[in-house]
Amino acid sequence: MQHERYDIQFPLEDSHDLRQDQAFFYLQRGDERARVRFHDYSLIYSLPGLYEQLFYDRLKCQSPRKMAEILKLAVGQSSDTFHELRVLDLGAGNGMMGEELKKYGVARLVGLDILDAAEQACHRDRPGTYDAYYVADLCQLAEKQRRELASWHFDALTTVAALGFGDIPQDAFIAAFNLIQEGGWIAFNIKEDFLKDRDPTGFSHLVRTLILSEYLDVYHLERYRHRLSIDGTPLFYYAIAGRKRRDIGRDWNA
Repeated sequence: MQHERYDIQFPLEDSHDLRQDQAFFYLQRGDERARVRFHDYSLIYSLPGLYEQLFYDRLKCQSPRKMAEILKLAVGQSSDTFHELRVLDLGAGNGMMGEELKKYGVARLVGLDILDAAEQACHRDRPGTYDAYYVADLCQLAEKQRRELASWHFDALTTVAALGFGDIPQDAFIAAFNLIQEGGWIAFNIKEDFLKDRDPTGFSHLVRTLILSEYLDVYHLERYRHRLSIDGTPLFYYAIAGRKRRDIGRDWNA
């Protein structure tokens, strides 16, 4: 599908001092010039093709493809069959990860995001990618929503480039993790800074707990280039894939 090409301009001033979640660009449309934050997903999703042009064409993001490959490699180390997986794609956005998973074939693929704009963009740009798409806050699920999600009997969870910036808080990730059947597969990525001791988000402790405890058997751990920053500096993430051993209880942080 051909989309409008947008006039995207990166700032020259103080770009080195911006945190990743503070980064922005200028969008020129006719006589109007708007300052848009990278994490203003509702606005970005509302313009067909802007997300892809910004993150994939200009900044060379490769995480959806990379994460699908890593999950495939992890499952391939077991006797499980990839195309039989029932996958929950958390933070599904406009369906980039779902599109990569469908290339390999899975039994069921369900997207979940907190933004209505994400669902609308996915249905607009990648119709039919998911068997179902839910707009929900996993931290405040109604019981009906919880039962409906549980009825899919998920045995795989993916979440790509959505942890550590407040887009998906710890409790939401834990809730999604606990929706996956024991023995199921977990694949996620996280910026390398969030695994350092000074990480203020709490994800450092959670991820270390997953890796070093009884919750997850790690099959694949890899540092790779997620994308470029606006000044061309590579941004490195860790990709983690493994088999779930048990739910994360309320006492995990004790």
